[in-house]
Amino acid sequence: KPFCNDFFFLHSSQYKFRDLTIEELKNVSKTYPNFTFSMNTYTFKDGSQKDLLNFSGTVPVKYGDFYNIPIHLWILDSHPFAPPICFLKPTVNMAISVGKHVDAHGRIYLPYLQNWSHPKSTVIGLIKEMIAKFEEELPLYSLSSSEAARQSELLSYIAKITAGETDTKSKTKLGGGKNEGCFNKITVVGAGDLGIACVLAVAAKGAADKVVLLDLSEGAAKGGTMDLEIFALPNVEISKDFSASADSKVVVLTVNSLGNAQTYLDVIQSNVDLFRGIIPAISHYSQNTVLLVASHPVEVMTYVSWKLSAFPKSRVIGVGANLDTERFQYILTNLLKAEALAKDAWIIGEQGEDKVLSWTSCNLAANQMEAMASRNSREKVANRAMEVLKGKGQRSWSVGLSVADLTDSILKDKRKVHSVSTLAKGCCNINSEVFLSLPCVLGTNGVIEMVKLEEDPLVQEKLQSGAGSIHDLQQQLKL
Repeated sequence: KPFCNDFFFLHSSQYKFRDLTIEELKNVSKTYPNFTFSMNTYTFKDGSQKDLLNFSGTVPVKYGDFYNIPIHLWILDSHPFAPPICFLKPTVNMAISVGKHVDAHGRIYLPYLQNWSHPKSTVIGLIKEMIAKFEEELPLYSLSSSEAARQSELLSYIAKITAGETDTKSKTKLGGGKNEGCFNKITVVGAGDLGIACVLAVAAKGAADKVVLLDLSEGAAKGGTMDLEIFALPNVEISKDFSASADSKVVVLTVNSLGNAQTYLDVIQSNVDLFRGIIPAISHYSQNTVLLVASHPVEVMTYVSWKLSAFPKSRVIGVGANLDTERFQYILTNLLKAEALAKDAWIIGEQGEDKVLSWTSCNLAANQMEAMASRNSREKVANRAMEVLKGKGQRSWSVGLSVADLTDSILKDKRKVHSVSTLAKGCCNINSEVFLSLPCVLGTNGVIEMVKLEEDPLVQEKLQSGAGSIHDLQQQLKL
């Protein structure tokens, strides 16, 4: 029905910027007269519902021949300051081709949506990019009449596509297509010094078949990114498009906001706002990935990544105290010649000055007196090691080496123990959802299990104190 018939609905609804929305959608109606507009109830992922303006129609896509691709767009009540929610609307003779920009439910994901910014971004501009992307990879394919009649088989087929089990060559896709991918792929998000250090370290480690550097900065390649392009490394790709991260086994997050925040809380909130535009896109393109967070502060940003991705806690980890632990164990073994102690020594808790020393072995001696003497001796050596450790800063290249160490353990399913930021709720009487560095066994799916620490009241007190501070900070953030 004509768009003007729905002015009443817009004016009587919760739309905050009615005039701007009406003016823009008038332009859409003029450009695409086949679109029909209506007000319907939209159900969000959390089960909440809203009456939203939406429109359906077809857009012309040239893929050899011209095809009319049916789409369905929902306009949020904060439009034009928030992007529409976009879906394909296949007929009974069509099925969804899951790819870079479309999921199994027909939800459309585009860089234009991720970078939406009023007044630069418009619905007309969005549809133009949608057409351009669909011309690169057609989002629908035709079904035979017999397939169209068997809906149960169709649903099963789409489920197999989602699980990656279907032979994509058997699809009668309009115009054909190609299936790309690699076995061990890592994406590093952020092209600053830390991001480039991670790319170089991961590439040098040789664990990944392909490393993607996702450069989210505006403008042309600068500095280190340009150098990477000049001196092209085998199996390293630089991209500004989230779709380049598709099917990554590990995604490393190194980005930090460079805004003009005045307070520490403002700095963190700025990072949270940055992650709100990154994590959903990464999660869409790599639904089974392990998120490895190296952004600051690592404990808070790992928590934010976990919340925004809705991934299982095992698949969201922070770099935590892995670097400090490896250094500490090296000092004990090679400088202080205390190799027996090194294998049980761990730096845990928060990254930085509030790090905590702990042990995973409590079998010090056969009787109480020997145990006390052994404990005192252990503490003296550990204190000497901690003094040496204090002088070691964390440069980008050293954190990059630590990231490469962690990704190597994950990709190769090494089942090696690392001190990484993980959800600490339930450990050491911590009742809040906070991430702290704790010894964890890492494998293909992230954290396999947490290693039990020696019971030490002082260690538990320090961890609880750190958890309380982090939780108080998180409560002030707007997710």
